[in-house]
Amino acid sequence: MTNSSTAPAISLPARHSAGCPFGPPPAYVEAAATARLTRATMPGGEPCWLATGYTDVRAILSDRRFSSDIRHPSFPLLVAGSRERITEHPSFLNLDDPEHARLRRMVTGDFLVKRIQAMRPDIQRITDEALDAMTGGRTEADLVADFALPIPSLVICLLLGVPYEDHEFFQRVSRALLTQSSSPQQLLDARDEMLEYLTELTARKRAQPQDDILSRLAVRDDLTARQIAGTGFLLLVGGHETTANMISLSTALLLEQPEQIGRLADPATLPGAVEELLRHLTIIHTGVARVALEDVELGGTTIRAGEGVMAMLSTANRDEELFASADRRPVEELDLDRDARRHLAFGFGVHQCLGQPLARAELQIALATLFRRLPGLRLAVPREELSFRTDSFIYGMHSLPVAW
Repeated sequence: MTNSSTAPAISLPARHSAGCPFGPPPAYVEAAATARLTRATMPGGEPCWLATGYTDVRAILSDRRFSSDIRHPSFPLLVAGSRERITEHPSFLNLDDPEHARLRRMVTGDFLVKRIQAMRPDIQRITDEALDAMTGGRTEADLVADFALPIPSLVICLLLGVPYEDHEFFQRVSRALLTQSSSPQQLLDARDEMLEYLTELTARKRAQPQDDILSRLAVRDDLTARQIAGTGFLLLVGGHETTANMISLSTALLLEQPEQIGRLADPATLPGAVEELLRHLTIIHTGVARVALEDVELGGTTIRAGEGVMAMLSTANRDEELFASADRRPVEELDLDRDARRHLAFGFGVHQCLGQPLARAELQIALATLFRRLPGLRLAVPREELSFRTDSFIYGMHSLPVAW
């Protein structure tokens, strides 16, 4: 096992492999195989630690000695540029308690399992309508544009109270925010454009509240318009980009392994199959950033106060010790019968994904409906021509040409 203090530092974010498009970048896989903690370098040249194993990643995400506050002067940033500008207007995802807990509690009720269960008929209707539109008079389509994106976009607009007719705007801005090649100025411009839009929408909701998240936040007197816009920003971007990419990636992967698709047709095995897809694909390939507030020892290595850490969910979810398969299938292979319930695809600890009940419902309904209604679904281009979002902070696909 290589000594992490003497091995060359990994430059972040690492590149994906064209030969293995459904897995994390090879540099992260190699790091996981050689050391528990590996030295890495952020895009701006700052050093940080890379944590790749399940036990260490879970420990970091649940230990309050590791801060989520993006305003900390040593917080590891995957974007080079003016730290002061990049870190202004943080959402609750990038704050520590008690401010994180105060803001998060205001929207927790909208994502409780019971509330999402009540939404399932609406999600099913939206899914059926998307399929009707995609298949009407056609035998080919781009599954990303015609199915994977519309479903979570419509659902999150319904929850937030964002007019769906504005979806082209917020999808364009979201892509700019999530593209690694965007310049710091482009990122700032996109962020400001989205915040301005949501601030104006909040003002309209305050004047004429409705039954939606933004309206319920707008009528409170303990939040500023910018705080409401920041929360809306997080939910709007995270609520459609992540699920859309999971739908398209899952479909492309399953079309390569059609013998496993049947697990989606059985209501008893569907939830477990979706958990395995979440574990296997883990679309946050860039990791989750934290900064140590004091010295912390992990596996015999001391992370000093002020040092940044990237907790790699993708490699943690491929830890052989946690995700053994009943038929001894390796963790880098998909096995829809695997018990994947302990995966970290939604993170862990107090900052784990608020919208995970919604994401699960959308994935279960979208994938089961897609393969039930289109049993002859197939790729419309050779696999090597598929376009993956290797330039994004959220991994996925630019397009997915399919036929039926």
